[in-house]
Amino acid sequence: MNSIKRIGIITCGGDCGGLNAVVKSVTQTAFSLGIETMVIPNGYAGLYNLVDIKQPTFLTPQRVDLIDANLAGSEAGHSRVKISKIPDPDKYNRIKRGLEKYGIDGLVISGGDDTGSVMVELAEEGIRCVHVPKTMDLDLQPYSVGGDSSLNRIAQFTEELKTTGLSHNRIMIVEVFGRYVGHTALRGGIGAEADCILIPEIPVDFDVVYRHMKERYMARVERSDVNAGTYTIVVSEGIKDASGRHLYDETAGVDAFGHKKLAGAGRYVRRELEKRMNDDPEMKEFMKKKGLFVPGVYELPEIREVVPSHLVRSGHSSVYDVNFGKEAGAAAVRLLAQGIDGVTVVKVRGNKVYYMPTKEAIKQRTVDLNIVSLFEQQGICFGREPVPYEPEFLEIHPPVERHL
Repeated sequence: MNSIKRIGIITCGGDCGGLNAVVKSVTQTAFSLGIETMVIPNGYAGLYNLVDIKQPTFLTPQRVDLIDANLAGSEAGHSRVKISKIPDPDKYNRIKRGLEKYGIDGLVISGGDDTGSVMVELAEEGIRCVHVPKTMDLDLQPYSVGGDSSLNRIAQFTEELKTTGLSHNRIMIVEVFGRYVGHTALRGGIGAEADCILIPEIPVDFDVVYRHMKERYMARVERSDVNAGTYTIVVSEGIKDASGRHLYDETAGVDAFGHKKLAGAGRYVRRELEKRMNDDPEMKEFMKKKGLFVPGVYELPEIREVVPSHLVRSGHSSVYDVNFGKEAGAAAVRLLAQGIDGVTVVKVRGNKVYYMPTKEAIKQRTVDLNIVSLFEQQGICFGREPVPYEPEFLEIHPPVERHL
């Protein structure tokens, strides 16, 4: 193995489930190999300011035992800092001086595409790094820690909102993270058995959505002996209309990486559906027929949007993310110790550690629309006319790859 005596641990970007499992696993694996670990707190902000830190935190087995791998978030802290944007012309030398000051031979960095892009820059400056993929958006090439945890919480919140929807005969819209891909909306919505899922990969035809909503909502109220019905929509924050324009609040500004802050997609969907409902005389007649219509007070079903926001990335980690985080963290240490850096951990299968160049790992992965067609055949609306699912049948010969 390549001689390495001390590893620095960085978690960066957004918080999510499974990160504490990464931190804990890196420390425990390193200790077993005779390597020390040190937290570089608060992401790349901490890395830039490492040279000025007076009291570093070394993760001994006793200290790391205080970390609960099942809790979401990160004991190491976060920040959104793009190092190349720091105006200091000496920034990379400053970082190297900090690493030298504390004898750090390599970094394990856990984050998403923005974090990974900075890691590529660090590697090009000669700093040894290994990337553990982390993003609840699931838009990297490999699986990323935090994805499963967020999906479970999206599904839970969406499913639970059906109770208030039924109590008030409301249409419920849940807006979720995901930026310009729809993995979280798709999988979270499927898990909650949402009626409609809107993702950035499919421009939204609101006439299709309204027709599907109206038919399904009215049918449920008709079947109910207490005239109760609801309809649930999961919306990804980065959805587009038929012209390809992203539907979000233009006043939200940009983040530290220059990305537009996406917000307001749920509100936009609500307004589009309300506009069509107000222009639809059949809906008012239906409300009168079912004894729900009150002139000037309650004439149409209410549509509400809910934004669970950071709740879907907080709380507890899923079992899958704890397992993946511990495997990936251990693999990152092994790669550094083996003299392999500038790469992203993909998976661990038995005694095989799979990795790929970080430049490739952080390329955006979008939703496969073939799987959307499969769910459209089951009656879920995706904001377009359903497309037939045309499967290809392939036989798998042993051994079958395990998931965990």
